[in-house]
Amino acid sequence: MTASWVSGLIFLITFLAIMTDVVHRTIAAWVGAAVMVGAGLLIGFYTHGQALQSIDFNTLALLLGMMILMAMLSKTGVFEYLALLAAQQAHGSPWRLLVLLGTLTAVISMFLNNMTVIILIAPVTLLVAGKLRMNPIPLLIAEAVLSNVGGTATLIGDPPNTLIASAARFSFNDFLIILLPIVVVAFYPTLLTFRHAFPKPARSADAGAYVASLPETETIKDPILLRKLLIVLFFILLLFVLQDMMPLLPGYVAFAGAGMALLWLKPDPEEVLKEVEWSALLFFASLFIVVGGLEAAGVMKAVASVVLSFAGSHVLLSAVLLIWIAAILSAVVDNIPFVIAMIPIIKSLDTEGLTVEPLWWALALGAGFGGSGTPIGASANIMAISFSERAGHPISFRLWVRSGLLATLVSCGVGTLAFLVVFGIIKH
Repeated sequence: MTASWVSGLIFLITFLAIMTDVVHRTIAAWVGAAVMVGAGLLIGFYTHGQALQSIDFNTLALLLGMMILMAMLSKTGVFEYLALLAAQQAHGSPWRLLVLLGTLTAVISMFLNNMTVIILIAPVTLLVAGKLRMNPIPLLIAEAVLSNVGGTATLIGDPPNTLIASAARFSFNDFLIILLPIVVVAFYPTLLTFRHAFPKPARSADAGAYVASLPETETIKDPILLRKLLIVLFFILLLFVLQDMMPLLPGYVAFAGAGMALLWLKPDPEEVLKEVEWSALLFFASLFIVVGGLEAAGVMKAVASVVLSFAGSHVLLSAVLLIWIAAILSAVVDNIPFVIAMIPIIKSLDTEGLTVEPLWWALALGAGFGGSGTPIGASANIMAISFSERAGHPISFRLWVRSGLLATLVSCGVGTLAFLVVFGIIKH
């Protein structure tokens, strides 16, 4: 009993420190992990070995490998090229520009971290919006929201998906079969909310002439590097797709693929490794250790038994509730700690014989869609606001919620209906 109370208190303090930004979230998780192991050794419920075993190295390897690959790919200018190409195809129409840039952002977010996508797309968005004399705020909010929606579709699109895939042993194809269709169904209604959330902007008289003059081809800085990286990425995605036929974990595929790219392209490794989000990787590792302490103390098993008493006879209803609980929490706090905390609970339900597959997918769906509800719900949102402030068009909390919350409600509502079709009809 003492172990449960102590581990629960350590987790709660760590979680609150992460949520309130009293200190940087990596520092909060790191100190929480150290205190959890220390308390576990003192009381006798958690050892060094258990702490190391609690770290999901498959997830860390997948994130590290993809970070290295995308750091090299971003240097080629290919994302800026695609954004300028979308602007040309819009022919000066503000709504068409929002649709094309939003769709491009969602597609890229299926393979690249959402925050990085905004960092690459937002400067081009501000450039084009400025020349067209249109308000960039609807474009930036739409791009952040749609990046969260698009990232939900694949195993590598969003960190919570990576965590869930590793815990549930889902393959790359599983996400394409289950979540991609749900995301596609929810995407267009979510996009349409932005047509009604903002006043219709006037079209600039010289818009067509300006976008036609955009030198998109000049944004490709290194065509040879781009071709080689696309070849490497093709083989990595091929191995992801063939994962069911090979005994290869996604983490190994991404890690080995990054090594192949480094060996073939021979970049300065120090320059590439500077682009890796080491603080994020340390945050994940530390948080795994904190939650591992909860599991070792028996807290997660106790929570799972409570959930089992309800979910045992209402699996689909529990899954729907989980979508909305995950979405609500993800709108106001970081979804990663919540997902990491939920993983051992769902695993415990699995050992009790409950059919937990719908719960895994509900967790991924709610965590992915819910982050758009408020400016602090996702890192992509914060980055979009940062760019808006630099451009002199600051996005207020109220303005974000007016459109972002509506988009979240629509995406979660449509996503829930699609989820029920998939698991209520196809799976039964």
